[in-house]
Amino acid sequence: MNLHEFQAKAVLRDYGIVTPRGVVITAADQCAVAVSELGGDAWVAKAQIHAGGRGKAGGVKLCRSLDELSAAANALLGSRLTTYQNAPDGQPVNQLLIEETLPIARELYLSITVDRAAEKIGLVASASGGMDIEEVARSEPEKILKEWVNPVTGLMDYQGRNLAFGLGLAGGQIGAFVTLVKTLYRVFLEKDLALLEINPLIVTSDGQIMPLDCKMGVEDNALYRQKVLAEISDETQIDPKEAEAHAHDVNYIALNGNIGCMVNGAGLAMATMDLIKLSGGMPANFLDVGGGATAATVSQAFKIILSDPNVKAILINIFGGIMRCDIIAQGVIDAVKDVGVTIPVVVRLEGTNVELGRKMLADAVAELGLPIIASNDLDEAARQAVAAAGEQT
Repeated sequence: MNLHEFQAKAVLRDYGIVTPRGVVITAADQCAVAVSELGGDAWVAKAQIHAGGRGKAGGVKLCRSLDELSAAANALLGSRLTTYQNAPDGQPVNQLLIEETLPIARELYLSITVDRAAEKIGLVASASGGMDIEEVARSEPEKILKEWVNPVTGLMDYQGRNLAFGLGLAGGQIGAFVTLVKTLYRVFLEKDLALLEINPLIVTSDGQIMPLDCKMGVEDNALYRQKVLAEISDETQIDPKEAEAHAHDVNYIALNGNIGCMVNGAGLAMATMDLIKLSGGMPANFLDVGGGATAATVSQAFKIILSDPNVKAILINIFGGIMRCDIIAQGVIDAVKDVGVTIPVVVRLEGTNVELGRKMLADAVAELGLPIIASNDLDEAARQAVAAAGEQT
């Protein structure tokens, strides 16, 4: 679960971390109140959505008058902001964070996340913070600094100093940075975060270190003990298909392609999407119905996939281990009939009772004329799905 920037900064302030002063507004006519509260002669209007890349997409505006601020608020509020992280549909802008401006001398990058390869919490920092940090990571990886935290000892002071030296901090800034990093690490643990990203972490002209932006992602499996954070979740930022899938215990993530995927098992789902790409197609989603899928689960999964108007074909890839292939086949047949699927459905089954499952699909095609294409090979199934989607466009 993601938090908005203003929500994440409120968490930081609860831990004593100083952030820029800001006011959240939901209507342009509230700009005057924000200006009155913040003072100054310039302000930054920041669209609050659950996606990065807002600055490059026009979601962050520097305004030097109330008229400019009001115009920015009118343009952003009620719009859908599309960034490289949420294309093509974007996300609705329902709130703006109006913040004071600060004299920025340097922009740094700092994040804390779970490094699954190292099986530890990792700290990542760079002296090249700001909007182009992704490009820095790609083209100049040597500028990315990393420290891994031993779960037994926790974050050590020397690790904070290593990062501070690598960032070119000096004097009192080193101690301030170490204190900040240790506090952020505490936030990460106590709030069950999957990601805590500060970009940029600024050094002001008078030498202060402060988070200018903050992104927080809470581990979904820990929300039962993070009830305060769970209650402030903004459902408007979630793809409606993903919200519907979550309500039915189906793991679904919307993508930008035109081939709907229904698979049991996350690893198999990833491999299926890779094969679609390798075959020249583009998956429209990640969808894992789980090992205990039933006919009802399959039917609901079909409805979710078909709610995406971009889907031109569906590829079902099921390995029947816990769940038998004949039960899955019956679920597919029932769902195709009940949901009224008219686009091609490529089905690849393997595992327990696979021959019976394949026969059931073949009989359904022969007797009912259902748009099901049975395949015994995954590579072949991927190619068939790509070809079928191409014929529908």
